[in-house]
Amino acid sequence: MKLHELLKVKIKSKKRLGRGIGSGRGKTSGRGTKGQKARGKMPVGFSGDVSLFKKLPKKLGQGNIKVSEKSTVLKLSSLAVFKPNSVVDLEQLLKMKIINKKNLNRGVKILGDGEIKTALVVKLPTSASARKKIEEKGGKVENV
Repeated sequence: MKLHELLKVKIKSKKRLGRGIGSGRGKTSGRGTKGQKARGKMPVGFSGDVSLFKKLPKKLGQGNIKVSEKSTVLKLSSLAVFKPNSVVDLEQLLKMKIINKKNLNRGVKILGDGEIKTALVVKLPTSASARKKIEEKGGKVENV
C-alpha cells in the first residue's frame, strides 16, 4: 500500500473560540451574554431555576399499573377447519394452531362473525349470536 492509495478521511477540526470578531466566534464565544451558563462549566441536565424531576408531579403509591388482559376473540368462521361433530376446546385450538400459548392464559371467546358449515361441540365461552348459529347447524355449546 502506498500513500496515494490510502482512503481519504475528513476529520472535522474543532471550533476555535475567542479568536477575534472576524472569526464569528469571538468575544463571548457563542455563550451569549452574562448568566451562569456563560461563565463556567454546567452540569448536563441543567435547565435553570427548577430541575426537570422537580417539575414532574410526585405520584405516591402508584406502583406498576397492570393492564388487564382481555380474552382473545375468535370468529365463528375460524372454526371451519374442524371435522363434523368434533369437540372444540382450548387444547384443540392450540393443536390446530388457531391460537398460541400466550392466548391460553387469557382465555378465548367465540363471536358470531362468519358462517359455520358443520355441527360442532364447543366447550368455550361464546356470544349469543355464535351460540345460535352453532345450534342451528345441529351443534352443541357447553360453557366450561
